[in-house]
Amino acid sequence: MDILAWPSPNFGVRRHGRGPEMVVLHHTAMVDLKAALARLCDPAAEVSTHYLICPLGRIYQMVDERLRAWHAGAGGWGRVRDVNSHSIGIELANAGPLAGSPPYSAAQMDALEELLADILSRHAMPPCSVIGHSDMAPGRKHDPGVKFDWRRLALRGLSIWPEPGEDEPPETEGFLAAAEEFGYARQETAGDGDGAETRLQHVLAAFRLRFRPAHRGPLDGTDMAIMRDLARRYPCRIGLDPGEATS
Repeated sequence: MDILAWPSPNFGVRRHGRGPEMVVLHHTAMVDLKAALARLCDPAAEVSTHYLICPLGRIYQMVDERLRAWHAGAGGWGRVRDVNSHSIGIELANAGPLAGSPPYSAAQMDALEELLADILSRHAMPPCSVIGHSDMAPGRKHDPGVKFDWRRLALRGLSIWPEPGEDEPPETEGFLAAAEEFGYARQETAGDGDGAETRLQHVLAAFRLRFRPAHRGPLDGTDMAIMRDLARRYPCRIGLDPGEATS
């Protein structure tokens, strides 16, 4: 891999004595690579990442994997609430909504696949441990966005993809229960209040952004079938104690 050291001063020690258990994918939403590198190294910004991948496929390592980069912010996945302490952050240099959500380049995706394969192998992470920023912060974050090809990663064993059966009757509480089993953290959804409809709005949007990016409208039977399949085949084990994770 073509990896260039580009150290950021923005990092700390991983808390709770845990190493990385998941990978969080982001887009930079900056006008260009130079701006992204500058911000991720600016002490005043208080943000960073372990890796940044440019459109040409060059990988910049900004924080050592043993350390806690500041990429995730508020949110959660499974039982984890301090996502920074449990994860490796990968930023993809892409302007996102600043430029109408441009597609990711072939070289960038190739580099991401090579980096992910290496990370998952070294840390013994399953493919379901790779999530988007939008997954851990529904309603607050929307990256890596609608143009990111999650199915491509799944076909290469670097993420997961649903294999639902027949559609099931849509039902809010059942959908949210399956979502929580899969990993969407109940109390971490953004919005006013903590009612089921508010949670549904944000979790459904994040779920569709990743698994049904072209679909709109209210919760439907396909959403139910997909979420139940994900919960059944990939129940989240991140953040569990070793004994719980193997039980």
